[in-house]
Formats: sequence, C-alpha cells, structure tokens
Amino acid sequence: MFLSKYVWDIVISWEWFAKQTVGSQFVRSVDSISANIAEGFGRYGKKDKIRFYHYSFGSVKESFDWNEKSKSRNLFSSEQYKHILNELQNLPKEINQLIQFTNQRLKE
Repeated sequence: MFLSKYVWDIVISWEWFAKQTVGSQFVRSVDSISANIAEGFGRYGKKDKIRFYHYSFGSVKESFDWNEKSKSRNLFSSEQYKHILNELQNLPKEINQLIQFTNQRLKE
C-alpha cells in the first residue's frame, strides 16, 4: 500500500503525455500488487488464494519494467527510482513466504 501511494504521488505530477502512457500503467501495476494479495486473502480455497498471490508476483515483475522505463525516460529522480526499486526487490520474497505459509497451513 505504501508503494502504491508513493508511486501515485510522483506520477500525479507528471505532464499529461507521460502520465497517460507510462504513468497510468505503472500505477495500475503497483496497485495490482496489493489488490491481488487482498483478493487472494478473501478467497476460501487454498488454490484460489495462491493463484491470486501469483498474480501479485506478476504485477511486481511488471512494476519493475515500468520503473526501468520511467528511469530511462527521465521521469524519476535517482532517489525515487532507487526507493521504488528497493521496495520492489523485497516483495517477491514476501509474496513467496505468503504462498509457502498458505501451502503449509491450509488444507485443500
């Protein structure tokens, strides 16, 4: 959730073209990380939960791509890029831990 707000606060100040192309996709992919975790948490079946956690993992990978594009197009400061990169690098491990926990604790 914090990463979503951080990216939103940056993108909202971009000029129209950058916001409509890279910005909207970046915000959607970052928002999708926590949204898919929340949706998975709300599911009753183990397989359903894990499927949404995998979707979240895919959104992390997509967000890496948008972060790189934002950097290469000079839309971010170096500090902003590094902050987002660091946050994104932590998420796959956390999502995998959530998947492992779900696998171990829940029955079919």
